[in-house]
Amino acid sequence: MRLSTGPGPMLESVNNIDAPRIESAIRALEQLKTRALALEQDFEIALQRTTPSHRNSARNLLHYLALRRHDIRELQLELSHLGLSSLGLTELHVMASLNAVLIALHRLVERAMPPQLQAPTPVTFANGQALLVEHTLTALGPKPEQRATRIMVTMPTAAAEDPALIRRFLAAGMDIMRINCAHDGPDAWLRMIQHLRQAEADLGLSCKVSFDLAGPKLRTEALAPDVEVIKWQPHRDRLGRIVQPARLWLSSTPSQTVDLDCITIPIQSPISAQVGDTIQLMDARHRRRRLSVVEVRDNGCLCECDRTGYITSGLPFEIQRHQTVRGKIDQLPALENNLTLQPGDVLRILRGDILGQPAILDAAGQVLQPAHVGCTLSQVFQDVKPGERIFFDDGKIEGLIQTVSETELRVEIVSAVKGIAKLKGEKGINLPDTQLNLPALTPKDINDLSFVAQQGDLVALSFVQSPEDVEHLVQKLDQLGATDLGIILKIETRLGFENLPKLLLAAMQRRSVAVMIARGDLGVEVGFERMSEVQEQILLLCQAAHVPVIWATQVLESLAKGGLPSRAEVTDAAMGSRAECVMLNKGPYIERAMEFLNNILQRMQENVAKNMATLRKLRVSEIEAE
Repeated sequence: MRLSTGPGPMLESVNNIDAPRIESAIRALEQLKTRALALEQDFEIALQRTTPSHRNSARNLLHYLALRRHDIRELQLELSHLGLSSLGLTELHVMASLNAVLIALHRLVERAMPPQLQAPTPVTFANGQALLVEHTLTALGPKPEQRATRIMVTMPTAAAEDPALIRRFLAAGMDIMRINCAHDGPDAWLRMIQHLRQAEADLGLSCKVSFDLAGPKLRTEALAPDVEVIKWQPHRDRLGRIVQPARLWLSSTPSQTVDLDCITIPIQSPISAQVGDTIQLMDARHRRRRLSVVEVRDNGCLCECDRTGYITSGLPFEIQRHQTVRGKIDQLPALENNLTLQPGDVLRILRGDILGQPAILDAAGQVLQPAHVGCTLSQVFQDVKPGERIFFDDGKIEGLIQTVSETELRVEIVSAVKGIAKLKGEKGINLPDTQLNLPALTPKDINDLSFVAQQGDLVALSFVQSPEDVEHLVQKLDQLGATDLGIILKIETRLGFENLPKLLLAAMQRRSVAVMIARGDLGVEVGFERMSEVQEQILLLCQAAHVPVIWATQVLESLAKGGLPSRAEVTDAAMGSRAECVMLNKGPYIERAMEFLNNILQRMQENVAKNMATLRKLRVSEIEAE
């Protein structure tokens, strides 16, 4: 619905007042107020279930949703021309903003606004920002000294064994330790927390502990292993001349560390090789290869070869000296398999724990049997429908579901990164068009909650989609006596985003609440072209609810993993300053990423001022009371 102040020219100044147009603006604003109060009444039961510290914030959220059910851009422009607030910064205190503009409009027509028309203001201009600050302090801990935005850091497995690592994280500015329950286990988690508590005591700092529940993981199953083969080749210059032969370490105890730059080849039993010996073998391509022994140690020998070779498990070899000594190559590790997919290919998704296999081709390269891969969740085969989209590996491969049966989905590949992509096992699947009937809490999550309730400050609910998911988590926490444990709503599906208002109302029965924008899966679900718009709407809705936001997924990822950020990542990290917390994932350069992010957040808070938003209608505002 578009709210208009009526036809006619816009007012250029208040000195040339068009009284009918001002009266029209007054009526439009009164209409907005009436609808905001009506929506509050519709959700009276939900409001009563919220904790007292969040109740006025919940009312303000409902007022904001009522406001965003309408397109008021024309009204905003009219108010701006009158020199009044255009309601572009109204999220923190909706009713107070509407009342203030109405009072000013009444004064323009030289009459007082009737007291009975002034709606009650649960949140005032004075305490709107204060409520957000208070709720952020409760959920995410104290504000750091040099910046307003907290930093959350994901723990690597090594943190369980390296106390110095966590100490450095804390000293570098970590405000929240994030433990991903999809990895490691309670023993490792406990050691991480113990290291953190010791570091807090040593440094005089404090840090919250947040656990991410694994949730229902929709992934491809593992692929069948590829061939067991090792390849070696000499180093050549641009003219093809050998500058260094291939170096190979043959040992019956390959697990022992060797300080040589070479390829390790396991053999079945020790051999008594000597420097100068020649080892001969017929490689996997039936090419004769000669290896020259250049160094011998107790547990093996170092060889060189100036030809490319391929060897497989069990392949025989001979050492030639005054008498021949025979041996065999031991079991080699299988290479990781993958499915090569491009537009037009067919991929079969099979139900159950089935090892995936590449397509089978004839001599002419024609497909005899399409590639197939297993799926970890059987519920998928009940809920998906033909014509729905399916994405793999963070959206790198897109397909369209053609047929559905109880045991198989037949998918046509419609796009792939760079035109052709390789799908490995245990990669994520997204079904943005499908409403999956999956509870957010899995049996593993419920089991992990016993530990989390004792050791954590926050618990993040993964793949939350409905208020019932939140209620289930609250019920489990109450049963464990963890009434003070904070809840983070991880918004990572399209349905989770569309249900965010109701999710917030359900979560606000707890004192400590936050929202994480999990932009990896969410970007695939809503479409990358909509991601900027969606994350903006999440920020606005949470601001109206006075609920802190965590900006997550791939923040400075190139820096954390490779040591150097991209320009786009720097801009993205700066955008994170609009949230109350930014999450970094693990990587070998995570400490450098923390320092870089700390610097960005400090600089941004000195320079950024919010811009006025134009308020078109939001679909996400269309919620109905149960």
